Amino acid sequence: MVYIYRKRIGDKEYYYLRAGSRKGSKVIIKDIAYLGNDANKLKARIDKLPKKYSKEIRKAYRTINRFIEINNYLNEIKALKLKSNPYLPKEYLNNLEACRLHWNKVFKKHHKLTRKEILEAFTIEFAFNTTSIEGNTITLKEAEKLLLENRTPKNRTVREIYDLQNTEKVFLDLIENPNKVLNHELISKIHDDLLERIDDRKGYRKEDVRVFRSRFKSSPAQYVLTDMNLLLKWHNENKNKLHPFVLAVLFHHKFEKIHPFMDGNGRTGRMLMNHILMNNNYPPLIFRNRNRTEYIQFLSVADKANLEDSSVKHYKDLVEFSTKELTETYWNLFL
Repeated sequence: MVYIYRKRIGDKEYYYLRAGSRKGSKVIIKDIAYLGNDANKLKARIDKLPKKYSKEIRKAYRTINRFIEINNYLNEIKALKLKSNPYLPKEYLNNLEACRLHWNKVFKKHHKLTRKEILEAFTIEFAFNTTSIEGNTITLKEAEKLLLENRTPKNRTVREIYDLQNTEKVFLDLIENPNKVLNHELISKIHDDLLERIDDRKGYRKEDVRVFRSRFKSSPAQYVLTDMNLLLKWHNENKNKLHPFVLAVLFHHKFEKIHPFMDGNGRTGRMLMNHILMNNNYPPLIFRNRNRTEYIQFLSVADKANLEDSSVKHYKDLVEFSTKELTETYWNLFL
């Protein structure tokens, strides 16, 4: 395996082409070549390496090229010297903005068929993960066959199948119409469409609900509409104050704490979060099911905040975790 290794000494970064191989139970690492300290010249330096390395480099071309591409966008953002954000350390902020730069500069400029292909891959990953977090047992491979080939998986419930199909439909509608106004009507429409053929309880709940294994108490039924009004007011008052990514993540948490519907709150909240992101020209985010424990943990930390509270101390961990999730999933699916 050949890859680019970055070593930081003080404020400077140095790059090496490194190879790893396994001998028995040991992994042997060796540096093939020093590539200098200028990320913008990595490709040129690799092209000038002796031919004896060409076979290894060709095998690892995608990995090497991916590293170079990401670094190019990251360096473009670093050159802007963005102002620090209380919720996001500079490294996290730069990584986030590099994704946004690529999303607007490259992804949106692709041919419409190329965009469609990339979005299909993203939608499958998003639908699989957001439904898995809620207990859907359909695997990623089964989700691919269902959404791409309409092949129904065996030994799965009808509810689980509709769950994935509805998620795909709602997400694709939002990405085609990112400028829809965030209001009660949109929230209810997204929820109803996500639970089509699954649960016919529409509109904000009129009964109290107990959130399974939760550390917080959801809004009492008689205050759900009041609290949703407060949430939308909070959103409108903060959309020009908070960083758009922070706004989306905090909105997601506050929505989950209200728990305005009898079912489907998690899926609806994550969809609304992505609507806010795309409405602000940021790429969508996937919370991966494999990181479900951390996701729930950081939501729980934020539960100490009330509906009108945007305190950094309550939300910093959740925002940082969400940034890492977006950054890692974005480059894997959109580059």
